Amino acid sequence: MFTLKKIISAFLLPIPIGIFLLFMAFIYLMFNSYKKAKVFLFLGLSWFVLLSFQPISNAILAPLENSHKALIETPKVNYILVLGSGHKSDENLSITSQIKMVAINRLVEGIRHYKNLENVKLIVSGFSFSDKNSHAFMQEKLAISLGVKQEDIIRLDSPRDTKEEAIEAKKIVGNNEIILVTSASHMKRSVLLFEKEGLNVIASPTNHLAYKDDSYSAYFSAKNIRKVEMAIHEYLGLLYSFLRKEI
Repeated sequence: MFTLKKIISAFLLPIPIGIFLLFMAFIYLMFNSYKKAKVFLFLGLSWFVLLSFQPISNAILAPLENSHKALIETPKVNYILVLGSGHKSDENLSITSQIKMVAINRLVEGIRHYKNLENVKLIVSGFSFSDKNSHAFMQEKLAISLGVKQEDIIRLDSPRDTKEEAIEAKKIVGNNEIILVTSASHMKRSVLLFEKEGLNVIASPTNHLAYKDDSYSAYFSAKNIRKVEMAIHEYLGLLYSFLRKEI
């Protein structure tokens, strides 16, 4: 089910949809159906142009990112959980080059709170997928290099998704308050899943992307398509969790 979910969602993202529309235009062109080819060509090009336009991509992503405010001041808690993202182990690279930037951003936010507290545990999470190391192991390695004491780190090496992270976190945290760190776009679904498992979470969103960039190159950019991709992934995740009564 986990793999099937990932495969289906991958085909419902902006670029595969755009490629499908352009592919259909090519097919109709091959069979001399020019009117239909023009329709799909127009749809495909319009799709990419609209989604690469900053005001549109921001409008799609912003409702997710604005669901929880940034946690500027650090509240007194005993646990901080940084949700996983991705990595690729390569001993020829520094640890910061092996971990995705999104994951680094999340971890730094977690460490920011960790530095403001005493007697706190930093929980890092994520399984290995096809890698030799778990994501939690890689995050622990980076956290230690940034000054976190190893004895203050708790690793969750088995969770494959946010639902499983919530289940495993509940076993450790119980009814205690916990600072939950993840990307702003992912926070809405994360909080709903964690609260469903009975956790008392304090949201600390990071990696906000739905902001106005006044540089000329930002108005039409592949980065804007990436924003829409992230948003659609989360909206699909919310729908999936709702249908399975996980939220």
